[in-house]
Amino acid sequence: MPNKEGEIVVLLKKDFICMLIGASNALDEKINEFTEIDSKFGDGDHGVTMGRISKVIRTKAESSADDETVSEMLLSLSKDVMNVNGGSAGPLYGTIFEGFSEGLEEVGDADEKAIKSMFTGALENIRFITNAKVGDKTLMDTLIPACEKAESSNSPLPKLLEDIADAAYQGAEYSKQCQAKFGRAKFYKEETVGTMDVGAYSLYCLIRGFSNSINK
Repeated sequence: MPNKEGEIVVLLKKDFICMLIGASNALDEKINEFTEIDSKFGDGDHGVTMGRISKVIRTKAESSADDETVSEMLLSLSKDVMNVNGGSAGPLYGTIFEGFSEGLEEVGDADEKAIKSMFTGALENIRFITNAKVGDKTLMDTLIPACEKAESSNSPLPKLLEDIADAAYQGAEYSKQCQAKFGRAKFYKEETVGTMDVGAYSLYCLIRGFSNSINK
């Protein structure tokens, strides 16, 4: 676990397991908010779906085999998340976790460079399935600035994860200003301005969960 003494810090597999449990906790705390937001312009099922994804995340964290690497654990998780029923959230989050896994291939103990690679992998992977960009009112409003901060931050671990989570929050907040261009919400046009995108919000909560579990 990271220390506070200014020494070189790396994240071990047990820390990534803590991050997954932290993400699950953070999602569970906001299930009702996800449902409320999604009910305005979407199908109203984002809370239910994120609850299912949270359960899958927690199950994987609590059952990962001792000989499973972090990359293998996240790849297995990605497949389970992709199979979660509930619209586009399963495939999107599954793709993000698959990217996390690819970014950590051949990584044992993860330093700052590995965490940067992890987030870069997520962004590169999800761009294979969506061309959404910042301002389109999707989870990309959160993911893109989070990944950009991961790349540009000079902070050591564990502060690096806090920087990434802060950028994710700013991105989710920015989505309030935007008009939806994807999904059912796009048919509401200007009415969507002023409401945070629910996907951007849930992804922010997941990333904040990562950070909170390490920055204690």
